[in-house]
Amino acid sequence: MQSILSSMRALALRQPTGDAVRRLHLTAISEAARKGTREKARKKKVKVEVKKVGFIPHNQRDKKINVKRADKHVDDSWKQVSKDDVYVGRYYRWPVYSVAEAIQCHRETHHPSMYNVPNAPLNVEIELNMQGEKATRFVDNFQRMAMIPHKFEHGEERKIIVFTKGNDEILEAREAGASLVGGVELIKDITGGELLLSDYQYIIAHPNILPELVALRGLMKRKFPNPKSETLGANLAEMIVKFSSGISYSATKDEYQQNFGLITASVGPLDMDAQKLEENLKHLLQDVNEMRPKREGRFITRVLLKSPPSSEQLKIDPFVYVPEMWDKSSAKVKREAAKKQEEPVETQEAQAAN
Repeated sequence: MQSILSSMRALALRQPTGDAVRRLHLTAISEAARKGTREKARKKKVKVEVKKVGFIPHNQRDKKINVKRADKHVDDSWKQVSKDDVYVGRYYRWPVYSVAEAIQCHRETHHPSMYNVPNAPLNVEIELNMQGEKATRFVDNFQRMAMIPHKFEHGEERKIIVFTKGNDEILEAREAGASLVGGVELIKDITGGELLLSDYQYIIAHPNILPELVALRGLMKRKFPNPKSETLGANLAEMIVKFSSGISYSATKDEYQQNFGLITASVGPLDMDAQKLEENLKHLLQDVNEMRPKREGRFITRVLLKSPPSSEQLKIDPFVYVPEMWDKSSAKVKREAAKKQEEPVETQEAQAAN
């Protein structure tokens, strides 16, 4: 560095003063030094503003933070069984009740001498193992309607519109309790804007009107009747009863644990007959079991009965009503039977699309 500076001084002495100063300032070393000092000066002038962040709730914080979370699949099979009625619950297995015993326990807590809510809803929480056929796959969230043998006030508005041709079918749908029934004229009213499909929660159709109904596919979108969602079929009365008085439920995966799913639904009020409540619960579990993936192991892992405002939750055995493990042979028979039933409807839908 000293040799470079001495050579520059010698160069300045040999040439006129103005040229020497100009050449000294235009050298690369001097320009780089000046640039560096300017940047340092600019950085000193910039004020660093520290933003004050208040308290952030745990569910609104950055999701990228890697937090170890507890497994939501509860397995207490390794714990010992209590030998008396006085024990610390976390050190022993959960007691398993029959449905009748669980209903009776809830009725005692909702007695007028305690909570005084004898007609409280009996809710069921069904925990699912959403693991799919492959280890990296999971069952998608699904929403279904379970048909139950005993009706109760579910507190939901369910308006049903039915599309069909033929006087017998129209009369059958009206007697079953449909909100609106019609054929080609009804389709024209919707396309003309005189009637809104958004006013109806469920859309049901008979296969005989499928070719004309294709014109409304764009308006209906996912609500377009099809055999998979059980909104397209020849038995209109059964479908209408199912969607008007059945149990509507949805299975949702946990945000952080993809293999854990939860269903919460009501099977009736506590003051309903215990046997009727049990039959409603049985049909609900059987409907959920139809979504079981083709793999070994359990799909329904745990079932709890609750009844607000009580926080008490009682565990029952669901495998009294549904198989615990997947049976390959029975699943194959059911699949073949379903294909035979859906074949005529599918062919008509294909012809209508063409």
